[in-house]
Amino acid sequence: MAGTVQAQTPATQRAADPNRITLVIHGGAGTITRQNMTPEKEKAYTDALNQAMQTGYAILKQGGSSLDAVEASIRVMEDSPLFNAGKGAVFTHDGRNELDAAIMDGKTLKAGSVAGVTTVRNPITAARAVMDKSEHVLLVGPGADQFAKEKGLAIVEPSYFHTEARYQQLQKALASEKGVVTDQLNAPTKAAAPAAPGKSKTKTKAGKPQGYAEPPIFVEGRKYGTVGAVALDQYGNLAAATSTGGMTNKRYGRVGDAPIIGAGTYADNQSCAVSCTGWGEFFIRATVARDVAARVEYQQVPVAQAAQATIDKVGKLGGDGGLIALDPAGNIAMPFNSEGMYRGYIKANGETKVLIYR
Repeated sequence: MAGTVQAQTPATQRAADPNRITLVIHGGAGTITRQNMTPEKEKAYTDALNQAMQTGYAILKQGGSSLDAVEASIRVMEDSPLFNAGKGAVFTHDGRNELDAAIMDGKTLKAGSVAGVTTVRNPITAARAVMDKSEHVLLVGPGADQFAKEKGLAIVEPSYFHTEARYQQLQKALASEKGVVTDQLNAPTKAAAPAAPGKSKTKTKAGKPQGYAEPPIFVEGRKYGTVGAVALDQYGNLAAATSTGGMTNKRYGRVGDAPIIGAGTYADNQSCAVSCTGWGEFFIRATVARDVAARVEYQQVPVAQAAQATIDKVGKLGGDGGLIALDPAGNIAMPFNSEGMYRGYIKANGETKVLIYR
C-alpha cells in the first residue's frame, strides 16, 4: 500500500556484533596494468586507498553507522587528486568539472544523490544532505549547488577542481577528435592520418582513431573513473555510496550511472550493497546495482555469483567496468571485466587487502 512504512528486516533487528563490520571500496576501473604503472604511482594509489579504508573502518570500529563510514571513506578519495571524483575530477568538453554522487541506506531504502554540481567540495556529503534534509532523491545542476550552500556544506570556487594532469587529459581527448594525437605528458605517439573527403578516419576496435593513447598519469580510462564504498555496521545495516567526475570530454550535461539509484548505487538489507564503476551508459541500461541485489534477493544466490553474472551481462551488451558488493553476512564481491580496478576491503579483525590488477 502506498505510504506505508517498510518493516524492519531481520538484518536490522539483530543485536549489535562488532565482529560483523566490513568495508569495501573501489577507486575506478580501466586499463590498469603493471606495464603502465610505476612503483611510485602504485604506492600513491595504495596509500590513498588504505587511508580511505582506515577512515571508514575507524567509524565502524567505534560503533558508527555504515552510512557514516561510506561517506567518510568517499570524502577521503574525493579530496585526493588521484581519483576521478572531487578534487581529481575530469573535465567536460567545455573545460568544466561537473560532479555526481549518490548514497543509499540499506535499512530504510532512503537515498540521496546529486548530479552536475560544480561548487560542492564533497559531492557525497551533498548527496547525504539530499537524503537526510530534503524530501527528494536526486538534485541536479545549479539547484543542487544552491541546496548544498543553503545546508551549510563546504563550497569552493570551480577552480578548486582544476588539476593540470586532468586538463591535459582533456586536451588529448580534444586533439584525438580532430585526428591529431599528441602526448605532452609522455613520449610522442603517432598521429592518425587525416581522413580523405567523404571517408571516416581509420578506427581501432575500441572506436578511437589509430595512434590514440590515454595519458598514463591516470590509467582508469575516459569512461571508468569513479570511487565507491559499501559497508556493513555492527547492527547489520548496509550502505552504499559512489562519487565521480564522470567521463572525460563529456557534453550536454551528460550524467552517468553513479548518481542513479539502482544503476551505479544501491543498498538493501534484504540483499546487498553495491557501488559500480565503468562505462556508465551500459550500467544504466543494465540497472547493474539493482540487478545484483535482485539476483541475491529473488534467486537466493551468493553475492559473488550474482555480481559476476551481472558484470557478464554488461560485457555482453558491450560495456566494461566493475563493481563492489557486500551482503548482510559480510560476504564480498569485487568483479570487473576491464584490465584492472582499484579496490580493497577491511574486515572486523583489521584484515586489510588492496588490489589493483587482475
